[in-house]
Amino acid sequence: MTETIRRVLVHTLDDITLEEVAAPRPAEGELLVRSTLVGICGSDTHAAQGHHPFIELPYRPGHEVVGEVVAAGPGVSGWAPGRRVVVEPGLVCGRCPQCRSGRYNICRELAVFGCQTPGGMADLFTIAADRVHPVPDALSDRQAALIEPLATPVHAVATAGDLTGRTVLVLGAGPIGLLVVTAARLAGARRVVATDLLPAKRERALRLGADAALPADAADLPERVAEALDGPADVVFDCVARAASIAQAVDSVTKGGRIVVVGVGAPGPTPVRLDLVQDREIRIEGTLMYTADDYRRATEIIASGAVDADEIVTGVFPLGEAAAAFAAAADPAHVKVLVAVGARPGADGGPGGGR
Repeated sequence: MTETIRRVLVHTLDDITLEEVAAPRPAEGELLVRSTLVGICGSDTHAAQGHHPFIELPYRPGHEVVGEVVAAGPGVSGWAPGRRVVVEPGLVCGRCPQCRSGRYNICRELAVFGCQTPGGMADLFTIAADRVHPVPDALSDRQAALIEPLATPVHAVATAGDLTGRTVLVLGAGPIGLLVVTAARLAGARRVVATDLLPAKRERALRLGADAALPADAADLPERVAEALDGPADVVFDCVARAASIAQAVDSVTKGGRIVVVGVGAPGPTPVRLDLVQDREIRIEGTLMYTADDYRRATEIIASGAVDADEIVTGVFPLGEAAAAFAAAADPAHVKVLVAVGARPGADGGPGGGR
């Protein structure tokens, strides 16, 4: 066993380095896992830019992790070395009312592996055995890297209730928005419209199941949404979570409709037209992360072939180029950027910064 490992340390988006630290050892109830592929998400880039309300700099990223078990700590059974796993990064207390009711994704003491604690963008890491899920043999590492990103849209769509026969607007066609399009379509939505500033992302949304894709900065967006959906949207998923997008959501949702805020909002107040919310009986609610059921559903969707990993993954960089990977992830032209840490022989997640 190696004595030291490499681990990514983020001070700012312009100051990302590799630190060398002592190799971890699994404690009771933990697994030692070797990282294979690690995704960079919007929360990571927002944090690196100092914009995330719940992640303090510096931090050690890596919550979207595919890896393989190296060893099990005392009291852990059923996880053989070499078993591929994905991390469910929510670290929860298990005691609060939310945990006891099964809504542990909003645990009162929630911390997130790779956000509030050192994560898996490292050669090795340890994590509680109940925080990992097995990867089906039929899935490639690259497909497995999308389980965590898809679990958030799966949870958001479930939060919105039964979508069968309903119309949906998805604001923002980044990785989460694109996967919300897919999840909403699979949940039975009758028509789905997506928005984004970039034509390439709008085109990608169409390929992934949107019926129409509109410019996010269109002055007449609510009217164009209504035209594409034959009326205001029954449900709006705000994957941008800024003042402009929530205003668009309120203007575009039908009376009695629902707005689900999926994106992480900026710190501080955000204006909302409460007169319209009250007058139209609009329901606005947040959605956070996922539960094990969402992970299982996300795995099923990816295994079914409903998600084309090549449409979502637009760049893969080796661990030594983590700074370049973050820079690419912050570029709106990219969708999902992965960091390849210790690719298995024959794995498909090797280095390469192409789109």
